[in-house]
Amino acid sequence: MDIGQVIEQYHSGLDVFAAGDPEPIKAMYARSEDVLLANPFGGSSRGWDAVSQALDFASSNFRNGAPVRTEEVSRYVGADLVTLFEREHWETKVGGREEPSPFDLRVTTTFRLESDGWHLVSRHADPLTTPHPDGPIRPTN
Repeated sequence: MDIGQVIEQYHSGLDVFAAGDPEPIKAMYARSEDVLLANPFGGSSRGWDAVSQALDFASSNFRNGAPVRTEEVSRYVGADLVTLFEREHWETKVGGREEPSPFDLRVTTTFRLESDGWHLVSRHADPLTTPHPDGPIRPTN
């Protein structure tokens, strides 16, 4: 499977994740001790066992989600690594809420080519905040 197909599969897995099922995303992860997950529910996890548990926990907060809309900002392609920077737009029931809630994430995802194909090795997602009305805030010297 080429990386374009893998990314399509990943995006489809996000749709299922928004409905509370982590299995399609979990199936894409490498089973190694260097895999990473930093999710908006806090904390980060390293290693397959910890990442698997974190994915189970995160997905347990969602139900009845709509398909996740993604906007690719950048894609960096190497021979055996591909990193995406995307904006994700979710709408799902979170926690005990009865109404779907929209939320937006900025996400960096890395895939690695291994002997059996491309695998997800890192996902870092955090809330996408509204831009400052005066434009980007720059540090002062």
